[in-house]
Amino acid sequence: MLAFEYIDNNASLEALVKQYEQADLLVLDTEFVRTRTYYAKLGLIQAYDGKTLALIDPLAVMDLSVFWALLTQPNLIKVLHSCSEDLDVFAHYAQCQPSPLLDSQLGASLAGLGHSLGYAKLVENLLSVSLDKGESRTDWLKRPLSRAQLDYAANDVFYLYELYPQLVEKLKNMDRLDWVMAESERMTQNRLTPVVPNDAYLKVKNAFQLLPRQLACLRDLAKWRLEVALKRDMAVGFVIKDHALIALAKKQPQSLTQLAKLIDLTEQEKRVHGKKIVEIINQVNFELLPEPIDVIALKTGYKSAFKAIKQVLMTQAEAVQVPIELLGSKRHIHEYLRWLWDGKKGELPLILTGWRADIVGEHLDTITV
Repeated sequence: MLAFEYIDNNASLEALVKQYEQADLLVLDTEFVRTRTYYAKLGLIQAYDGKTLALIDPLAVMDLSVFWALLTQPNLIKVLHSCSEDLDVFAHYAQCQPSPLLDSQLGASLAGLGHSLGYAKLVENLLSVSLDKGESRTDWLKRPLSRAQLDYAANDVFYLYELYPQLVEKLKNMDRLDWVMAESERMTQNRLTPVVPNDAYLKVKNAFQLLPRQLACLRDLAKWRLEVALKRDMAVGFVIKDHALIALAKKQPQSLTQLAKLIDLTEQEKRVHGKKIVEIINQVNFELLPEPIDVIALKTGYKSAFKAIKQVLMTQAEAVQVPIELLGSKRHIHEYLRWLWDGKKGELPLILTGWRADIVGEHLDTITV
């Protein structure tokens, strides 16, 4: 069993932070619960600087601001593994993002150890240690946490600190440490940008199928759904499902009687939200219609253009031993195509910036799409 400090009061946290402020490296992880809520419910924070492994109880510590300040301390490298969800937690609770940051999953990927490698597998590969993942389904909001649960949480930062030197050495030998730092930093972008309710309809599945008048209806319904979700801290799907919003936008019931006939909504959705839904539909402003959603995959020449670009990326990914998913995903190719077909106007697409540009830039210039 690992030795750790359980931090459940502000005095202990302040003392811990003073120590961490002197470190060069801080390994972090969070445990949270996210089932029906819009925001994850933070249950535990793990931190380790090589001297003190701390399990910080955010349900007991009243003010975490001194700890959150560590996240932006410029001389302290923060290391996390597969940190996308952790970054969402930091954005919500800390209102900031860790910097400088190294995501060890990205590091493993660019070091040739495997793409999207899980933490336990990375520990096994580099340290020959098999981790017990038996507590992965823990309710991290329940108190008290068992010793087995606390040990499980402690393992998530202890072994990451232990393997970090090996990972960094591999990356330095390949001259790719800067790549990983840049890519990790990119993961933090736009996470502090407030959601825009008026744009929520763009994230509704199959919204591209709708005509402008239907999109106007969907725009107002999706905005209302998001506002309800934020106010009640509910996942949007637990307010009303995407397919139900699409059905409402297409059929636009003008009364509760018409709404009642729709089979796309549950009886509970009709009962709880029926009046508001009808009210919203009857108040849609059809004078201000959204633009049809542009689906790049439906454009003339898309298939051949996509194939040509993908082939270049695959060839180069294999040549430099970088996972194709990281070098240029489907989303990245779409971004490049939009930029290309728009006359190369605006901000450069991702695959033409940074380390990706060094790998594929001149090769993409040789193809015509």
